[in-house]
Amino acid sequence: MLPTNLLFGRAFSEDPYAVYAELRAAGPVHPIDFPPGAAAFLVVDHEHGRAALSDPRLSKDTAYSAVPVNAELFFGGTMLGMDPPDHTRMRGLVAKAFTTRRVERLRPRVQEIADGLLDGIAARGEADLIEDFAVPLPIQVICELLGVPARDRARFREWTAVLTVPALTAEARERRREAARAFNGYLLDVIAERRARPEDDLVSALITARDGEAALTEAQMLGTVALLLIAGHETTVNLIGNGVLALLRAPGQLELLRARPDLLPSAVEELLRFDGPVERASQRIALEDMEIAGTAIPKGAWVHVSLGAADRDPAVFESPDRLEVTRAPQGHVAFGHGPHFCLGAPLARLEGRIAIGGLLDRFSDLALAVPAAELRHHRTGSIVRGLVSLPVRV
Repeated sequence: MLPTNLLFGRAFSEDPYAVYAELRAAGPVHPIDFPPGAAAFLVVDHEHGRAALSDPRLSKDTAYSAVPVNAELFFGGTMLGMDPPDHTRMRGLVAKAFTTRRVERLRPRVQEIADGLLDGIAARGEADLIEDFAVPLPIQVICELLGVPARDRARFREWTAVLTVPALTAEARERRREAARAFNGYLLDVIAERRARPEDDLVSALITARDGEAALTEAQMLGTVALLLIAGHETTVNLIGNGVLALLRAPGQLELLRARPDLLPSAVEELLRFDGPVERASQRIALEDMEIAGTAIPKGAWVHVSLGAADRDPAVFESPDRLEVTRAPQGHVAFGHGPHFCLGAPLARLEGRIAIGGLLDRFSDLALAVPAAELRHHRTGSIVRGLVSLPVRV
């Protein structure tokens, strides 16, 4: 059985892809000790991973787990912890508010925010691209989209840094409970204020969204807004950070993209595939005894799909460990697959293209300010994958 620290250890977080290659060579499915005490399996190839993400025999509801778990630690109460038809109805209601048109309307504002941040970096001549660019850009965008005042945005970074981490110790669980109480209390106040005084923002749109006579309950509103805030900025932070680092490590690809900005859409898809912002999909629970790639999965067992491993599968992507901005990879699963495909993917792509395109256009001499070996990824056990910092000179 694979140990829990395979997912959570420092060495693995710095280079998971070599480990995934070894696991894939040994087979597509492996038992793993997470959550501790549960029958659990890790899927590491593209074919079976993609199929598992849309398999109706695998539930997102932790109530079906064969061992008791704290549902809130695994996105219980949100769309991520629901199955059809409840998930279908909730997603439909949120989609009525989180429309492509609403996202596209943000393009000038995203560009304006990015340009302002780049001006600050240019004036200093150096920056930590995570804290000075990759974090403030998406958090400002999602907070403006939801109607969160500017004065409160720094608090969201603190809360989400705790809430995106599985709490594996008593101390961590208490920190998570404290963050959740503060986060939920704040969001309830925002929702109540928008009910009393609607504005042109996503929270107000969620309040008025209807499916026939049905609307989101207060608890569903809270879970949805919290999910959008966390997922709406955390993944984009890592898309930008991971993507820029990948380009800096492949200077030929960086220069090609700088010379051909028309490649930006395909390049962002390739960066998502190459080192995406989400390491593994949130949990699935087997509703019945089943098999995946010949491996017996008992009812109540947990199934984890490694998106990072699936997107480096040589059976689907030629030379998968090589970054190629002209690749335009079809079928990558960086945003998931099936009913739970990331609702915020259009916004993440918009922000990624503007952010990375802006950096390359503005700074012809963008370079790491420290040796690449000194960079560290978050050692959190989170499903997301991102850098702690990315010091650069311009």
